[in-house]
Amino acid sequence: MKFSVQLSAYYPDKSYGGDRIYNDMLEQAILADKLGFDAVSITEHHLINILMMPAPLIFAVKIAAHTKNIKILTSIAVLPLHDMRTYAGEIVVADIFTEGRLMLGVGRGAYAFEMERMGVPMDSTQTKFNESLDVLQALLSEEEVSWDGEYYNFEPLTIMPRPVKRGGPQMMMAVMNPEGIYHCTKRGFHIQTTPLAGNHQLLIDQVDAFNRAKNESQDTNQALTLSLSRVAFVAKSKQDSDEKNALAYDYYKRFDNVFTGPGEVDAGMIRPLDREQSAEDLAESLLICTPDEMIEQLQVYSDLGIDRVILNINFGASQADILESIGTFATKVMPHFNHDSPKS
Repeated sequence: MKFSVQLSAYYPDKSYGGDRIYNDMLEQAILADKLGFDAVSITEHHLINILMMPAPLIFAVKIAAHTKNIKILTSIAVLPLHDMRTYAGEIVVADIFTEGRLMLGVGRGAYAFEMERMGVPMDSTQTKFNESLDVLQALLSEEEVSWDGEYYNFEPLTIMPRPVKRGGPQMMMAVMNPEGIYHCTKRGFHIQTTPLAGNHQLLIDQVDAFNRAKNESQDTNQALTLSLSRVAFVAKSKQDSDEKNALAYDYYKRFDNVFTGPGEVDAGMIRPLDREQSAEDLAESLLICTPDEMIEQLQVYSDLGIDRVILNINFGASQADILESIGTFATKVMPHFNHDSPKS
């Protein structure tokens, strides 16, 4: 089982500065590359101060220029917010500049506040995503593509430059529903999923759907991978774990507001709202713990056959603590799941 560090910008204080936020994320990526992590992951979100990255392809190129081996995942790029005729070309260029280390994770968008202010009502995101994905795949695979659909209508055109590899970079689908996972795997997509609040039966169903699709595909989709996204942080002690869980609870007061709540945002800053779930219940569902506890919890995922765990470590801790957590994970946790020793 391999591991990715999610470079998720959390910006509770505007005075900290976007330049410092992104420099911190780049420093995390450089350290993850040095220590032998498989990948770093970049979100795409606009207009809000959590998961804040409106230009993931640009950041992917920046990361590639400062690292040597690490894969760079868009986790995820929100297709309904882009025009595929221009976005396809941007993907090709990013794939070239990252020297083939880009994996394009895509999805339909999750936050009504963000999507609707960008002109894409939530009740249309699925249909627009489906057509956008079809258009994107056609543009990256074929020349002289024309289209007559609900959202796209254009005469024959060819994206230039052409992809280095027909079809462009590997693509990963963000999907939670087990049947959705099954159908996306059958179509040849890598999968990123999450059980959200730690629902173990949902996770089992998600893994089963992925494996069922791979088994039915015989040889064609055997190289596909299943990635699991989780909030995770290696704490130094029980006290440190309690402190980090308190930070995560405060983070989720904002996350819930835009994910399932009313979307109350003031000049880009999401209001923290009271949560029905207790801090104790949330802590039970997150991977914020000491190294030995982390190994024990991750072993469950390894036994299920998860290929990659995406560690979301950015929920309010200081940069120094985040870097220490990455380092401790690499030296004390990762060797239990990967025979390659962390690099010095």
